Amino acid sequence: MADIDIRRNHHLGLKGARVAADKMAEHLGRRFDLRGTWEGNVLNFQRPGVTGSLAISEKDFALSLSLGFLLRAMRGSIEGAIVRELDELFADKAEVNAPRAKAAPERPKKAAARPKKGG
Repeated sequence: MADIDIRRNHHLGLKGARVAADKMAEHLGRRFDLRGTWEGNVLNFQRPGVTGSLAISEKDFALSLSLGFLLRAMRGSIEGAIVRELDELFADKAEVNAPRAKAAPERPKKAAARPKKGG
């Protein structure tokens, strides 16, 4: 049974998902010394204490990760780092790169008329 199981939809298509998965594998490989190999549309990776796979399709992906005894204590921080990485790499690039609409500047409000002194 996987210690970390993440499934998400994406809008990258199969080719874009493969590029994103390769970037993730490269980044995690440098950071955590993970080695990955592709078998069809599944990236299998491992290192002492960690085994897992990332299955991609045209519309979604599924990441399953099993942690060794020592790494289970850090499950929360490992999962958080992976989620951030996946969210960045599998984000809808059109949405990420689209210029954000600027809110119209607020017009200064007119101050209420003050009653005159002595009157």
